[in-house]
Order: sequence, then C-alpha cells, then structure tokens
Amino acid sequence: MKAEELLPFISDLDTYKKYGRVKRVVGLMIESQGPESSIGDVCYIHVGAKSQKKIIRAEVVGFKEENIILMPYTEVNEIAPGCLVEATMRPLEIKIGSAMIGSVIDPLGLPLDGSSLPTGLATVGTEAIPPNPMERPPINESIEVGVRLIDSLLTVGKGQRVGIFAGSGVGKSTLLGMIARNTTADINVIGLIGERGREVREFIERDLGPEGLSRSIVVVATSDSPALMRIKGAYTATAIAEYFRDKGLNVMLMMDSVTRVAMAQREIGLAVGEPPTTKGYTPSVFAILPKLLERTGTNQLGTITAFYTVLVDGDDMNEPIADTVRGILDGHFVLDRSLANKGQYPAVNVLKSISRLMNHIVDEEHVKSAEKLREMLAKYIENEDLINIGAYKKGSSKEIDEAILKYPEIISFLKQGVDEAVSKQDSVHRLISLIGSV
Repeated sequence: MKAEELLPFISDLDTYKKYGRVKRVVGLMIESQGPESSIGDVCYIHVGAKSQKKIIRAEVVGFKEENIILMPYTEVNEIAPGCLVEATMRPLEIKIGSAMIGSVIDPLGLPLDGSSLPTGLATVGTEAIPPNPMERPPINESIEVGVRLIDSLLTVGKGQRVGIFAGSGVGKSTLLGMIARNTTADINVIGLIGERGREVREFIERDLGPEGLSRSIVVVATSDSPALMRIKGAYTATAIAEYFRDKGLNVMLMMDSVTRVAMAQREIGLAVGEPPTTKGYTPSVFAILPKLLERTGTNQLGTITAFYTVLVDGDDMNEPIADTVRGILDGHFVLDRSLANKGQYPAVNVLKSISRLMNHIVDEEHVKSAEKLREMLAKYIENEDLINIGAYKKGSSKEIDEAILKYPEIISFLKQGVDEAVSKQDSVHRLISLIGSV
C-alpha cells in the first residue's frame, strides 16, 4: 500500500487516551466521572499501589447525568474512589480459531486452565446483529443428533433452533452430552452459563467425555461469576458459533441455560434502575432474548443448529421466560419428571414436544410412522388408569387393544443408554418396522 493511500487511515486515528475517575460504587455498579464512552465499550480501571498495579475490565452499561455507569467483569473489592478509568472506545472482543477446538474458556475467551492462547487466532466481537431474514436459506435437510427418540420422532434440521424445557435434575446435561458426542455436526460450541462450579468438570469429563471435547469449544461462566460475565458467556459462545458458521461449517450450539442469562440481565436491569415487570424481570430481558436467539440458524455460508435449555420453576411451562423462548424458537422438547422417576431416559415427553420443521425435512413414510406412534402412545396414556385397575375389557376398542399390545415396544424404543450411539438411519428403520408390524 502506498503512503498516500495510508493518509485517510492516519487522519482517522484517535491518538489520545481518554481518562476519568471513579466517583462511587453502589452495589454492582461503578459510577465514573468520564471518560467519554459509548454503551457497550470496555474500560480499564487501574487499581492498587504503584508497585502492584492491576487493571480491572468493566463495561459501560448506562449513564447518569454526565457520569458513566460501569459494570465490572470481575469483583469490585479493590476499586476505590479516585481510581483511574481508561476508555478503550471498543466493545468486548475475543480471539478465536480452529486451534481453540478442545479448549475450555471463560467469557473473555481466555483458557480456564491458565494456559496461553495459541497463535494465529482471529479477533471477533462478541455482539452481532442477526442475519438478514431474506438472506437465510430455507432449512430442508435434517441433522443427526444420535438420540433415537429425537432423530425419529422430533427430527431436527440443519440450522433449526430448539428449546429443551425441564426442571432441575431431569437429565438436561446428560441429553446435551449425548448430542455432543453423537451428532454429525462439524463442531460443537457449548455454553455453560450459571452452572455450579462442581458440575462444570463433571459435565466435561462424564457427560461430554474426551470424544465430545475433542470436537468442541466449551465456554464457562459459573454461578458465582458477576452478572455481566454470565451474559457475556452467552454472547461469546454465540460469537464463536457464528465464526465457524461463516467458515462454511455446520455448527452445533448448546447453551445451558438461557434462563440464567435472563436472570443475569434482570440483575443488571434492576441495578441500573429499570422497573421490574413480570415476575421481577425487567423490560431489557425480553428485549435481549430475541436478539440473542435470532443470531443462530442459517446464513448463506453455513448453519448453526442450536439447543437452548430452559429451567422451568416448579415444572411450570408457562412461566415468563419459558413462554417467551418457546415463541421465538423452532421447536421445544419437554423433559418430564414423571418419566425420569420411572427410569425412562432420555425423559422427553413426546406428546408435549414438537419439532416445527420435521414435516418439511423428512419423507412421508417417516412422518406417518411418527404420527402413528404418537397416536398409540396417546391412546394408551389416555386409558392408562382403566388398564391398570383392570376395568378395560379387551376387544372394546381396536385402537386401545393395539396400543396395549405395542406399549412395551414403544417404551423400549424411546429408551436409550447414555453411552449407546444410534445412527439416524437405524432409528428411522426401527420406527418404521415397529409401526409396520401393527
């Protein structure tokens, strides 16, 4: 590049550093007099004595009169009035590349084991706008997840976004681990948001395993992390998935859980003075959810197939976050505690779950077989009490007789061992064989 071609870039450079001073700290928020910044910009807060200087990163989340309101990515214990605040004039960015596959990182993109980042990584921002809806190719091809029940009865398409709705302890993490190990996607990106610290390593070693980790990038923000870090965990995981999608890959994004992202945004919203609305959630919660969830899916280069877990308090499927997320996504799988109590894993309630794209991505024989199995299962459950107490007389209904005959085979079909790998082709073949013998 010639010298004269560089002149426009040089003239646009801002060579001045902008500084401010911490004025006060209230709860989660830091109020600073200056520097000049925009919402979402990262600032460096300089703390400690000269011999032990330390930098704390914080993000601009609001303004109060002429002061800026910051929220730190770490604890605020060392911050005092008068600490120097330096503006970067840039939002949060992370380093990412193929060399990161197999890594466990924090929301800032740094390895959790303390190792240094590989060389040759690209820099990407954690926030982005969703693809233009007119530039999203239609979803017309299925993706294999290796879970018989899903591949056969709730088939998922490449680029589809699905919610996994469940109370605590019903098997969400186990199901995600099975999908991560068995899927035919090119790469997994897993966001563990608000997880207990104990469960992180257990998920990586037990549920994900070496096989799953070798083709995954795991982003971790534990429950003790500041609210901003938990939100950034979701944004970072999504940004990583977008990076690989733009490389032309089929990416599997799994986020556990979007409910904790909403709770973290509620904390920030209340701290900056937003009014609480439904169940204490602030308006910004319902604003960020579609922006986050719509970033996944298809674009002209690749696909992101996404599974988002949603915690439902007291198994209430109509609580605000569950209701909002269900309306945004392309399907929902409901994990049923009563099925888990019976030892049926994965504990997906087929009759309460739906894949909105299944009928468009599988053949007619597959669709009819799935519908027939649902009909028989529904017929049996509808008359289960009568059957169990012996009040139903054989021959009264051909449909009920058929359901009773096939029920043990159906339950056997729906069950799958955690370490049992099943191909989509085998799952569909077994479904058609089961229904064809009726």
